[in-house]
Amino acid sequence: MEPTHIIIAIIGGTIAGVLNTLAGNGSAITLTILTEMLGLPGNVANGTNRVGVLAQGLTGSYTFYKNGKLNLERSKFVIFLIVLGAVAGVLTAVQVNNDQFIQVFRFLLVAMLVVILVKPKRWLQKSDLTKKVNYWIAIPLYLALGFYGGFIQMGMGVFFLATMVLVARYDLIEANAVKGFVVALYTILVVAIFQWKGLIDWRIGLTLAVGQGFGGWMAARFASQYPKADVWAYRLLIFVVVLAIVKLFDLHEYLLPTGFLD
Repeated sequence: MEPTHIIIAIIGGTIAGVLNTLAGNGSAITLTILTEMLGLPGNVANGTNRVGVLAQGLTGSYTFYKNGKLNLERSKFVIFLIVLGAVAGVLTAVQVNNDQFIQVFRFLLVAMLVVILVKPKRWLQKSDLTKKVNYWIAIPLYLALGFYGGFIQMGMGVFFLATMVLVARYDLIEANAVKGFVVALYTILVVAIFQWKGLIDWRIGLTLAVGQGFGGWMAARFASQYPKADVWAYRLLIFVVVLAIVKLFDLHEYLLPTGFLD
């Protein structure tokens, strides 16, 4: 890695850490750095990306827990199912090429944007501990979330937040706290499996992890202490999804100056 690459990786990792901690889809930045700038093959980039994801998850979830925003007792059932699904997802990821999944992913994001924009007050409500969860819906969703996160991390945060806020009735900040913890937990297994398959470049991965760890800590600290953090997290979520749709559908060629999203 050249000095310029190191600086870009750390800055990009920091931005990705903030995005992933408060919203999601930060891996779109890190995967672009890994593949387009550093030239890693898709499966190696997927594995290397998880090192930074683990760093941001650990720093972010610890900060949320220290500030009373992470309730592990309430979330243990969710955590178990998502980790279970993630194991199946990563075992699939090391066997198949996930490039074709991007074609499906972009249409999922369009549907998710509609869900986010309809009745925005649902995203800003406080946690409802009295609301009973429909487990016939929740259990398959949690398993599917875990599988998706293990298979390809990009966009996991967006789908996770939608499930936790709209199905499990968490508020947006607590949902982000659980997201960070559960992603960190299953990413330990994911990193071990990718390393076993020889699909991690540790020098690059640890460089990204410096930025992502700092970004995760910074975002979790802001979300835990700022009263209107849920509003900013909601706005950031919309921004992230719209930007991802613009990029995935190549709309930036018509809407933005050349190179703006590259």
